[in-house]
Amino acid sequence: MKVVTYYRVSTAAQGRSGLGLEAQRDAVEAFCRARGCEVLAEFTEIESGKRNDRPQLAAALHRAKVTGATLVIAKLDRLSRNAAFLLTLRDSGVEFIAADMPDACRLTVGILAMVAEQEREAISARTKAALASAKARGSRLGNPNGAAAIRRAAKGNAGSIAVQKADADQRARDLAATVAQMRAEGLHSLPALAQGLNDRHIRTARGGRWHPSSVRNLLARLEATVG
Repeated sequence: MKVVTYYRVSTAAQGRSGLGLEAQRDAVEAFCRARGCEVLAEFTEIESGKRNDRPQLAAALHRAKVTGATLVIAKLDRLSRNAAFLLTLRDSGVEFIAADMPDACRLTVGILAMVAEQEREAISARTKAALASAKARGSRLGNPNGAAAIRRAAKGNAGSIAVQKADADQRARDLAATVAQMRAEGLHSLPALAQGLNDRHIRTARGGRWHPSSVRNLLARLEATVG
């Protein structure tokens, strides 16, 4: 199993001393040895668990997403004690495991997410009321070329092609930050970028290795979708 590891401590003093980090690493390393995991990347954050805007966690989730890896943490509270944030994490599409309770992790997240359900439903009700009011005033709602329209069109062959294009565009957006980082490191040629993506264990949309031709297609799509 390919994994990306994430560690968090709450204070700069803990980060400098290693207090808390050592125990987390011991737990994660023991889990990885038992499961035969391949660690692709490691991220460490010094930030309060009350905050949701954590750049290292965002980077860890991004790396896990583009490599198809599982995010591994020592304990669930290393991510957050905020139920709404955990709901977002659960729906992010990234698999994650807490080393101290690997079989109960997703169940725990589901229970915590239920705590936030009432608030989410209240927000949804207010949003629907606002949309209904806007529609009553004659405002045009929605994007006719959005994801919902694309999925409806997928009933036919043309729609299937549109869905594939939308997925490829999203994949390009997911890799934009990685490509930018490699270019900042001096990797500019197509072969160099292909090697860089392969070295990071990032697969193409079809699960294959990168070649100069596939990198060329990626860059063209990035230019068209990201700018």
